[in-house]
Amino acid sequence: ARIGLGTNRLTTTPEHLAFVRDAVAAGVSLIDTAWTYARGESEKTIGKALSPFPDDCVVATKGGYAPGNGRPEVLRAQIEESLHRLRTESIELYYLHRVHPDTPLEASLGAIAEYLDVGKVRHVGLSEVRVEQIERARELVPVAAVQNEYNLSDRRWDDVVDYCAGEGIAFVPFFPLHGDGGPALAEIARRHGATETQIALAWLLRRSPTMLPIPGTRSLDHLQENLAALEIELSDAEFDALA
Repeated sequence: ARIGLGTNRLTTTPEHLAFVRDAVAAGVSLIDTAWTYARGESEKTIGKALSPFPDDCVVATKGGYAPGNGRPEVLRAQIEESLHRLRTESIELYYLHRVHPDTPLEASLGAIAEYLDVGKVRHVGLSEVRVEQIERARELVPVAAVQNEYNLSDRRWDDVVDYCAGEGIAFVPFFPLHGDGGPALAEIARRHGATETQIALAWLLRRSPTMLPIPGTRSLDHLQENLAALEIELSDAEFDALA
């Protein structure tokens, strides 16, 4: 499914553990977390709920968010802790969460590449990066996914979206439902008998063939509503009205 699940507010409560399991049963095939989310509770919840992870579900996490955390020794420690929290021997998709001026991109990726080489990380991603940074990264490691903020209102990364589509790299927009589509969004939603949220997701899915939004929720009803956007096909005119 081309709609995943963001999990920055998960905690290890019985309700959240059940929600994660129900999300996978409902068809979610990408669960996105990070070392920083809920002070580690998000990773712990996912690990407790799902380990060993189903073959048809990718669990992605990130490290190196704060300044200084991209240094190789810090990043190695975060990867080890993520492996422990997630109760796994291998992270399917691991993102460098941010690139900071205090640490060269090459140094951070060198640490991640060590885990890639021994199979403890299977695929590498980048977050909040420019095309030039993606190209630099690809000289060191294969880049499977890029995660930047992108939605109906925030189009700063149009060039990255197009680059990823051309190179077959997954583009994973965070905050995919922020912003406002204006009167056109409400009218298109009415026409399809859908919610504005569903139309916003349908627009993203049409925007690029490698787009994979990760709206966050802790509600199974909201999750199922998001997944239903996969069935909505916007016309050329509707897509252009929101572009």
